[in-house]
Amino acid sequence: MQQSNKIKNMVEKDKTMKAVRQHEFGGPEVLVYEDAPIPELNKGEVRVKVHAIGLNPPDWYLREGYKMLPPEWQPKVPFPIILGTDISGVIESVADDIEDFSVGDEVYSMVRFPSYGPSRAYAEYVNVPVSELALKPAGIDHVHTAGAPMSLLTAWQFMIEVGHDEPNPLQPNKHVPVPLEGKTIMINGAGGGVGHFALQIAKWKGAKVIAVASGRQEELLRELGADEFIDYTKTNADEILKDIDLVIDTVGGANTGRFLKILKPGGSLFPIFPLGFSDRDEAEKLGVNVSATQVRSDGKQLSELAALLDQEIIRIVIDSTFPLAQARQAHERAALGHIQGKIVLTVDQ
Repeated sequence: MQQSNKIKNMVEKDKTMKAVRQHEFGGPEVLVYEDAPIPELNKGEVRVKVHAIGLNPPDWYLREGYKMLPPEWQPKVPFPIILGTDISGVIESVADDIEDFSVGDEVYSMVRFPSYGPSRAYAEYVNVPVSELALKPAGIDHVHTAGAPMSLLTAWQFMIEVGHDEPNPLQPNKHVPVPLEGKTIMINGAGGGVGHFALQIAKWKGAKVIAVASGRQEELLRELGADEFIDYTKTNADEILKDIDLVIDTVGGANTGRFLKILKPGGSLFPIFPLGFSDRDEAEKLGVNVSATQVRSDGKQLSELAALLDQEIIRIVIDSTFPLAQARQAHERAALGHIQGKIVLTVDQ
């Protein structure tokens, strides 16, 4: 009897994994490190044994229940939920219909964004639709790779190629990137996840970049290619700049309109977080284009970006790392702000 129970427990253990789940909306304290079922593998998916997980603002937005959205837009999710999208790891199994990936492949992905479901990133295993998967950059470790997907795809889809036709409910027109070569670009929040990638993409494409961030980030941002630097704690960029071709405001929100006056007629303002922007009439009067898009998972784009990462055309900066079991502490770190690059969770192997 004891032997039978032992075998049964081993079988049950094989069906479970450690994950960080939440059973209600709230602050970092709602994140619970616990056993969770390994999700069933469906057609079109691979199961990845996760080595590292990148954190992104939508993680804490969802954790809180997207409180900043109108009630009708706030998600109705089936608790418990697992947060997170960005993973780097190794394929542990594949569905029968998968041909392009194999067990043992090192891969990375932004998993199922935007969606809410049982197979997400803060876990030892995650099932990934093959369309959202790419081979990991060979020359970069899992921690750095996990810091790339959402932030780098966001910068890429805003600046280079949208790659999808999903409408943005905050604007009637489709987002169209603008040519970057020879242009003067200001990046607000240049030291953060999206910002430090946007800076590098702009330089790669031949733009002059003015980076706006806190003073402690100046050395890093100049190292990444910034031509000029403004410490926003000492100087308001919108009070000293003019004739800018493109502003990428990675902070966004209601205050992003203050940058309209520094743009040339025909220039563009791309707020990464456009919610709250209410100066469209002013933008039209000034002849300025204001546009945003919603980032979407894209394995093909991640494959293209893997080559740029391998060639060190784009570098991934890591702010800090925490074990998966300390996801709460990682979210507390994020809440302090002034993040330099990316926060990453690591998973014991």
